Amino acid sequence: MREDLAWILQNDPAAKSRLEVLLCYSGLHAVWFHRMNHWLWNHGLRLLARWFSQLARLLTGIEIHPAAQIGRRLFIDHGMGVVVGETSIIHDDVVIYQGVTLGGTGKETGKRHPTIGNGVVIGARANHDAVADGGMAFASFFASPA
Repeated sequence: MREDLAWILQNDPAAKSRLEVLLCYSGLHAVWFHRMNHWLWNHGLRLLARWFSQLARLLTGIEIHPAAQIGRRLFIDHGMGVVVGETSIIHDDVVIYQGVTLGGTGKETGKRHPTIGNGVVIGARANHDAVADGGMAFASFFASPA
């Protein structure tokens, strides 16, 4: 939890204090809800995990499926409308901005949501199948790091 707070303070110049982040950052709340829901999902309490994920969506405006795999230090900034699908994998040190959908690619089964590498920044309204380590994605295009 301290690591999450420190990551947000490092990546958001508007964050003034740990207390402000703890009380006012819905992206942080959504990630913490997800960690609980993911644990429930992995321990066979899938309906309860889904129900709590819907409660978290109602409270935060961010929808994260409990089966999604999320690494350390995910920062969802201005997260309203962010969607993270069931088979999404998000590695460490990722920043996601408002309106990003890590959604499915159709009705097929198996892996159908994107994998996001380490150190990736995904900007407003981006939709992608995968973003490599250190990459950036903004509004429907991919830019690799220089």
